[in-house]
Amino acid sequence: MAALEPRPSDPGSPKARPGLGPLLVTLFLDLLGFSIIFPLFPQILEWYQDDPLMVQVISLIESLVPEGEIDDDRVRTLFGGLLGSLYAIVQFLFSPFWGSLSDRWGRRPVLILTISGIALANLLWAVSGSFLLLVLSRILAGGMGGNIATATAAVADLTPREERARGMGLVGAAFGIGFILGPAVGGACSLIDISSPESTAMFRWTPFSVAALAATLLSLLNLLWIHYRLPETHTPGTSPARPLRPRIEIGRRWGMEVVKINLANFFFLIAFSGMEFTISFLVRRRFNWDSWDIAKMFVMVGLILAIAQGTAVRPLSRRIGERKVAMLGMVLTMAGLIGISQASGVLYFLATLALLTIGGAFTMPLLSALVSLDAPAAEQGAVLGVFRSLGSLARAIGPLAAASIYWRLGPEIPYLLSAVIFVPLGLFLVFLHRQTPTSRGDPLADHKTSP
Repeated sequence: MAALEPRPSDPGSPKARPGLGPLLVTLFLDLLGFSIIFPLFPQILEWYQDDPLMVQVISLIESLVPEGEIDDDRVRTLFGGLLGSLYAIVQFLFSPFWGSLSDRWGRRPVLILTISGIALANLLWAVSGSFLLLVLSRILAGGMGGNIATATAAVADLTPREERARGMGLVGAAFGIGFILGPAVGGACSLIDISSPESTAMFRWTPFSVAALAATLLSLLNLLWIHYRLPETHTPGTSPARPLRPRIEIGRRWGMEVVKINLANFFFLIAFSGMEFTISFLVRRRFNWDSWDIAKMFVMVGLILAIAQGTAVRPLSRRIGERKVAMLGMVLTMAGLIGISQASGVLYFLATLALLTIGGAFTMPLLSALVSLDAPAAEQGAVLGVFRSLGSLARAIGPLAAASIYWRLGPEIPYLLSAVIFVPLGLFLVFLHRQTPTSRGDPLADHKTSP
């Protein structure tokens, strides 16, 4: 239990503040393991297509439309949306719980608990010989998905207000680098098949076991890193007591500016996550790409994310402000979504995907920075827990909504609807947001809001 005890330091003291390096490594390992599965979704659904549970659900889906009107590819996309949304729904329910718990116990204990749970979920995925076990592994992973909100709160602990955009930009860069390597690792692992085709056992190796074991190993490495290298960043007991039960909230108790950013992030992520999930099915259908081709696409996306967030977010936010950079990102995202919907050639598709990725690179870390700047210093975990929880709800709605529209109306329509409905809603809310006077450029701001 020693590993669960916060180290005796005062993170509020400037001398006691560790650097961001250890936290960024933790976030990188998180995203590396998390994104391994991304290029595998179409193949996973094809492999389980004869599983009794999946056959029943697909039969139910097909019964909703006239025979022959919807092809198998679009049915699998809808089913994939259901599976992707399941993870995010559970994450949505538990993110505020983990965020509030990290304010009470400290960041390290919650990170150790959640990452341990993710390791178990990945191990269950590795031996999921039945579709039911795969579903259970995704539920467990979603329930333990509070690690990102907790680590982001730790970054907020370590960065003064005038450096918050830079801190969140570095978080985004760590995400991007993990996003570069994760799908590449997943695609490479998909080439190694240790399954036994003749076996019908519920617990057995599958064609995706090597990828799942790689994700498990990354979680274990992350646990060792946290135990030996990551100090506590938050003094337990300095935050007001909050209920730990899962519940839906938008952050009203912290004021309307927090609510505006929470809802802006919610609408933006409905659009972005819908694209993120269905794009693997889109390129498989439109360009006949396999898992390795899809992995290379995600590597390109991650590389652009890392470069944009690591080099452009800070100077742009200092020059024109966090709010305007987030708005610029949303405009670029809208243009990219429209372009993807119309792209028939590979080069045009990749160019519009790059545009959309730059938009996401500007928007997501800046929304995190804005909500963090509007939050009390002692409640960063709770505020960012609600922010991430609403993001998880959006990631539950986005894939399911996009996959349903893809299934019923065709692959182009989800991107067009996102570009003209959800992203503009987020853009409007950010436009309405007004930062507090100490949000930017005040060197004393961090001390003024400290408990």
